[in-house]
Amino acid sequence: MAYKMRIYVDGGCRGNGRSSAIGAAAAAFKNRWGKHRGWIRILPSSPRPTNQRAEITAIILALEKALEKFEQLDHNPYLDVRIYSDSKYAVRCMKKWIYKWTDNGWVNSRGYPVANRDLLEEASELDSRLREEGRVKFIWIPREKNEIADRLCNEALDR
Repeated sequence: MAYKMRIYVDGGCRGNGRSSAIGAAAAAFKNRWGKHRGWIRILPSSPRPTNQRAEITAIILALEKALEKFEQLDHNPYLDVRIYSDSKYAVRCMKKWIYKWTDNGWVNSRGYPVANRDLLEEASELDSRLREEGRVKFIWIPREKNEIADRLCNEALDR
């Protein structure tokens, strides 16, 4: 029997692209009764926060928390992890681009170094570890279906 984890993630950045930018990431686990438990992470000021860095950080946070949860279980079930994001960029990174970039030596289709490589490599390593225990799917959802993670992220940015 599979142990299901449903995780909603969101990242945000205020002042995107400016030196005064602040960023945050959030991950919210949804349990079988529909309740949520959330975590947040404030992005460091260097490298400069961006929306894309925040979205990938949210995925990293979700993967870390999923691995922590798995390690706390008193049995060793097959995992069925689904990570929901309203960022097409983050989902595409994790579903297909990351594999191409790894094969290309972290050079994008235009011949430039891949942006956010540091975070993407971390996400890839965590994803690989979690896949050793089961299945991991990254699913794009519309922003209005990501209310909990969006709220957590905005609350973190408001602090």
